Amino acid sequence: MGRPLFYEILEKPATSCIIGICSAIWFYIQKKNIGYQHVGLSYETAVEGHHWRIITSAFSHISVLHLVFNMSALWSLGVVEQLGHLGLGMAYYLQYTLVLVVLSGLLVLGMYHFLIKRFKIEYFRRVTAVGYSCVVFGWMTILSVKQPSSKLDLFGFLSLPISFAPFESLIFTSIIVPQASFLGHLSGIIVGYAIAWGLIHGMTNYWAVSMLGWIAVIFVFSLKRSGAYDFNFLEIESVTDPSLPSVRFIGNGRTLQMSTVPVEGVEIV
Repeated sequence: MGRPLFYEILEKPATSCIIGICSAIWFYIQKKNIGYQHVGLSYETAVEGHHWRIITSAFSHISVLHLVFNMSALWSLGVVEQLGHLGLGMAYYLQYTLVLVVLSGLLVLGMYHFLIKRFKIEYFRRVTAVGYSCVVFGWMTILSVKQPSSKLDLFGFLSLPISFAPFESLIFTSIIVPQASFLGHLSGIIVGYAIAWGLIHGMTNYWAVSMLGWIAVIFVFSLKRSGAYDFNFLEIESVTDPSLPSVRFIGNGRTLQMSTVPVEGVEIV
């Protein structure tokens, strides 16, 4: 008889929280009938300034099969939280999950840009990526380097050697989920190897919190700037004290002019 689920949750608190967040977001998307185009990441939307989609796309799932596959794999990969003796552990897990979410999303956009500009494949201008697969494949790769003797359990009955899991899963996912993003999964594998081989290193709690803060700032302002959501509380009134100089934008907003005359209604974003 296996161990009670409660004890496994206590041993994998970060993994359990992420699974809970992704499941809650999936439920909300289904309940509100939100389409993948509203939360997913594409080259077109990124060019338009929808940088917030790098985050929303990672934690959103449209298909229940996609959600179950990703969360089942993530639960198995949560063993990273218990490997503090190998230099991993919960802090490492949280720090580099943040790195995987951001860098894999940026790498996907970089791949799209290369294919569009170099090979003129316009399909990748509109294709939309969504799901936590980038991070899952990243952790598969890291664990395959750090703990090659481990096994990856999928759906509770399928067990894969972790050393081959990233590429086995890449093929397996492409078969059972034809709409799966090959480039998205590949980007997770590339970033995962970069972390495992020490090409990306030096993350600490300080840098992780700093990075999270900048992500939150960029997320909110890109969300406001793109017009997807109106944050009225971010509007800042202009200085009306005539004794103080003010700065205003002229014409297309790229020319600065200093003036001692108060400027009415200036919104600084």
